[in-house]
Amino acid sequence: MNTLTAQTNYILMGISKDQLAEDHIGRINKALMFIDKNLNELLTLQVVSAAAHYSPYHFHRIFKTVTGQTLNSYITRKRIEKTASVLMRNKEVTIAELSLQYSFKSNSSFTRAFKNFYGISPTTFRAHCKNKYSKISKAESKNGQKKVVIESEICNMENQHTTIIVNAEVIEMPALQLAYLSHLGDGDRTPVFEKLIRWSKSKGLATNEPELLTIYHDSFKITSPDKVRTSAGMILNQPVKADGDVSLTTIEKGKFAVGHFTINRSEFGTIWSNMYKWVNENGYQTTDRACFEIYRNDYRLHPEKKFILDLYVPIN
Repeated sequence: MNTLTAQTNYILMGISKDQLAEDHIGRINKALMFIDKNLNELLTLQVVSAAAHYSPYHFHRIFKTVTGQTLNSYITRKRIEKTASVLMRNKEVTIAELSLQYSFKSNSSFTRAFKNFYGISPTTFRAHCKNKYSKISKAESKNGQKKVVIESEICNMENQHTTIIVNAEVIEMPALQLAYLSHLGDGDRTPVFEKLIRWSKSKGLATNEPELLTIYHDSFKITSPDKVRTSAGMILNQPVKADGDVSLTTIEKGKFAVGHFTINRSEFGTIWSNMYKWVNENGYQTTDRACFEIYRNDYRLHPEKKFILDLYVPIN
């Protein structure tokens, strides 16, 4: 079925162009989740498009429209960022092992791709990241090439303008069923949550105090802020069918370090840094599962506009 025919059929069924766009976003969300979970597998156009229930031809065009990147560019970026994360956390893994695990043809092709993305080789990157609290970001050099910027000790408590005490514990969390909307970039997610709440009300799901959360699929340490993908989610207490651009997912049960905070909007980066410092200093190892934060209030109703929230870091 070509795109024009598909649009005509949607219109005949009483589905608007906006609803058609939302359907595309919802199905692309499935592809993004599939990619995240299978970065070390063979991810061809045919395989990923099948996960989103598209033909390869239509998927290729729609994916770029929704994400702003081609499928191959997106997968390569995610794999490079994943290897950067491993290089920062795991000092024992070799460059050859990473190259093989994430489907690069050779060590040299992996090194070229990594250097093209960060401006330095994986070996140099690792050497600069001996400080486990370093932050990696990218900037443009004078000749237009990308270069890496490494900011050391970003979560050194003595260097913070505001000292935030970490009140944390370790728990075994049951699985959480979620409805969510995708969000790209580091902008305010309030309008996205408002849309999700309106959707939940239309399904008869909303309570007076819905449990809202943000899942981070990328890390601000290694991903450009404009490309960080998050999910603005709502915990579900009953079965529901996804539609439009609202998708469903599950946070699998597991072990988490949980920190409890009351903060201003400007302190999100500080508490995440301090939370990871607490995890490291208490001898826990983080995993590849996504971290997330659950909000315990509507900050707009707080007398000081503060957020009351819990941070969840997956650990072994």
